[in-house]
Amino acid sequence: MTTITTWFTLGLLGELLGTALLAYGYTLVPEATRKRYLLLVAIPGIAIVAYLLLVLGIGALDGGGHTVYVVRYVDWLLTTPINVLYLGLLAQADRGTIGKLVGLQALTIVFGFAGAMASGALSYALFAVGAVAFAGVVYLLYGDVADSAVAALSDVEGSLYRTLRNFVVVLWSVYPVVWLLGAAGIGLMDVETASLVIVYLDVVTKVGFGTIALHAWMTMDADTVTEGTAVTAD
Repeated sequence: MTTITTWFTLGLLGELLGTALLAYGYTLVPEATRKRYLLLVAIPGIAIVAYLLLVLGIGALDGGGHTVYVVRYVDWLLTTPINVLYLGLLAQADRGTIGKLVGLQALTIVFGFAGAMASGALSYALFAVGAVAFAGVVYLLYGDVADSAVAALSDVEGSLYRTLRNFVVVLWSVYPVVWLLGAAGIGLMDVETASLVIVYLDVVTKVGFGTIALHAWMTMDADTVTEGTAVTAD
């Protein structure tokens, strides 16, 4: 248990540093993007609360013989829909598509949690429903939302959308593998190792997603200023 608490503490520190970095970045991004940028600050900010509760030993339930950290699922239920909401807004997708995107991502987490709390065949059935919902998220991100990005964004902004989309899809695909290998699945991965992997993924996905966007917006803003200066000089 001490080891798990250590991992949770490292996760808390990672989310704290990431939130501080992204909050400072608010002053650096173009003013027109700041309102939407706050979503990126909120993602690790919410995780701070979750990890603090985990460090304090709050939010663990018995899932039929194994521990289920319900706080972790609440964190994901709030933050992962924000991730796809940001992608949808960035791509300037229509409200209906963004609504489907957010709804399917929320269902992915709900059924993942339900599967973790259940046992036997029902557990895998619920996990499979969550996997189908996630497949729907991926389909939209590479289909309708990507089409909106192509139609509405500049080449540089379109490149940012594709980078962020590929980043979350690839990393989020690891979570179901950990679920299957962990105590909720076939049990090949002990709870300490699963916790370490999830903490690493949480920090990388939440902070990394925002950091990539921050760097891209700062670069685009600097290029705009440089071009404006060059035009003035001409």
